[in-house]
Amino acid sequence: MTEPTGTSPSDLTFGSALTELDQIVAALEGGQLELEDSLGRYERGVSLLRALQAKLADAQQKVTMLIGELESESGADETAAAPTPVSTDDSQEVPF
Repeated sequence: MTEPTGTSPSDLTFGSALTELDQIVAALEGGQLELEDSLGRYERGVSLLRALQAKLADAQQKVTMLIGELESESGADETAAAPTPVSTDDSQEVPF
């Protein structure tokens, strides 16, 4: 069951907004709505779509941030754990 259509799209969960959008698309495709009702549902669908896109963008940003944190931690661990190379060359050559 979906949330009431009076609920702001940004206040809905991703799943609820997607379900409501699917129902709107099905109703519009059915061709049985009056013009005014079709327009109102279309506007609601656009609002839902924008909210869904924003939620996806936020989720993508969080995932990117978490991956970056993991990579930095992994890189710091490898740097700290890597031994410093020791030269086995006993010559005292001075590079020119």
